Amino acid sequence: MTAISEKVIIIMGASSGIGEASAKLLASKGAKLVLAARREERIKALADTLGKDVFYQKADVTDRQEVQKVIDLALEKFGRIDVIYNNAGIMPQGNLAKLEYKSWQKMLDINIMGVLNGIGAVLPIMQKQQAGLIISTDSVAGHVVYPGSAVYNGTKYAVRAIMEGLRQEELENGIRSTIISPGMVASELFSTVGDESTEAALRETAGKAGFSLSSEDVAQAVLYAIEQPEHVTISEVLLRPAKQSI
Repeated sequence: MTAISEKVIIIMGASSGIGEASAKLLASKGAKLVLAARREERIKALADTLGKDVFYQKADVTDRQEVQKVIDLALEKFGRIDVIYNNAGIMPQGNLAKLEYKSWQKMLDINIMGVLNGIGAVLPIMQKQQAGLIISTDSVAGHVVYPGSAVYNGTKYAVRAIMEGLRQEELENGIRSTIISPGMVASELFSTVGDESTEAALRETAGKAGFSLSSEDVAQAVLYAIEQPEHVTISEVLLRPAKQSI
């Protein structure tokens, strides 16, 4: 295992949920962190509680220039980047017949282009270093398709394909890739569903014992992937609540 205290780690989408839980866990292990999210007040408050080696930068993952500022900050403060965790995402739900074009486009921009923007920003640096780990949050929804979620499923299948392509293309440069694919997680992601009845149903299910993961559960999977030595690639961690059927 590689000491986390030696790692410089960027977390995109760090202001709540899995990103926030991962930041707290990694900081507790002594990692050097740069946190990014759209909600500056949230990441500032988080960074302020986590110690001297934690910095933050406001960034929208759909904006390449803002993503680049995050990378620039990490290099300015620490001189290298060992890990980037592309965690930002949204989960609007609804049948295709609803024709929610704006919602679809927003999902594509955040869930797919957001990941690509993070990858593109760090690749030249990691190629030069001949080392690095790129992690992206995927989902069980990237492995199975179910009604009312076709576009979300599609974005998560895309992330899965992109990350495997990244692994194959960059393995000779020492760059590893990991996807974290959780099932239902009780988090603020529910607030992006976009349909009150669906959101209420999800929250009700998540409130039952054994039907949802916590953000901290998923953060443990992130830690596991980062801790591995450089000759080991954890291509994917797929984790579900014990009572989740799909």
